[in-house]
Amino acid sequence: STAALEGATSAAYDMLAEVPAARWDVGAAPGDLEASVTRRARHGAFVDAPQLFDHASFRVSLAEAEAMDPQQRLVLECGYAALHATGADRSALLGSGAGVAVGIYATEFAQIVAQSSLRHSVYAITASSLSIASGRVSFVLGMQGPCASFETACSASLVGCHSALRALQHRECETHLAIGVNLMLLQASSLGMAIAGMTSPTGRSHTFDSRADGFARGEGSSAVAMAREEGGRLRMQGSAVRQDGRSASLTAPNGQAQQGLLGSALADAGTTSDGLALNEAHGTGTALGDPIEAGSLAAAVLAEQRPGGAVVCGSMKANVGHGESTAGVSGLLRLALGLASGEAASPNAQLRALNPHVR
Repeated sequence: STAALEGATSAAYDMLAEVPAARWDVGAAPGDLEASVTRRARHGAFVDAPQLFDHASFRVSLAEAEAMDPQQRLVLECGYAALHATGADRSALLGSGAGVAVGIYATEFAQIVAQSSLRHSVYAITASSLSIASGRVSFVLGMQGPCASFETACSASLVGCHSALRALQHRECETHLAIGVNLMLLQASSLGMAIAGMTSPTGRSHTFDSRADGFARGEGSSAVAMAREEGGRLRMQGSAVRQDGRSASLTAPNGQAQQGLLGSALADAGTTSDGLALNEAHGTGTALGDPIEAGSLAAAVLAEQRPGGAVVCGSMKANVGHGESTAGVSGLLRLALGLASGEAASPNAQLRALNPHVR
């Protein structure tokens, strides 16, 4: 709702902190790991008390709610909130063709269930299934449109958005949810990324900054309800999905592929680079990724614009960390907020000296 965004303001808040004790003891890492590794797993951006859930409002029994992955609970809450913001109520959704696409990454809660008495619950089998994460929304709200979960790592929720847009364009439905969710429930995942050198030893994503040394993990849930306006118009005009293909390594980005992606999205939207004013970057804050992304944007967009053209570029990862499977929809919402409020982007909380390879 644009009305809800009027008068919005932004600030360079840093939402990251040390891992709360309620998740795990940061000092309990295996003793054979070097301190340089464990430092990379000490920080993140965390949702407070994600286990809290008003199960009755979604007609979920207490026994089933206790066995449910908290990510499923967040998907239900955020998904319904997004639909409700469009003016839809439960009676209108029941039996409708509304669709659901969920970007989801890990099922760490399954390991927690397996080590507790909940493993004997009849609900344990559906507690952490990726397909159930999306299917539960359709089931609870009685929606019969397209329904799928996507696990494509950091792009998961944006791939879900792409699927939602195509469903709307092909008139498979008139309303479609795109949701992203990510929770960090076990220390092992963070330690694994730390061992691989992916995360920052300072616990921050120094996006576009000369201190870029890895990303900081974040969690949360974001949802957007996409629907046709009167006359059938869609505000989201273009979308594209690509893969890096062969690059320096399995996890290294490919600048040529990124340029192709941007060109495909512009072509799908039927517009040119001159029509772009604002870019929400992936912006992980890595020494390799940031310069490649900036170079791809410059080559695919700035080089095609009229002389003196510019694109405002930012990334919320500097402020709230890398939300992984929810990062895409979070970034999309920030774009919508910026366009609706007239404020291009919230300031980069980590930018002190621009990375010369980005400049």
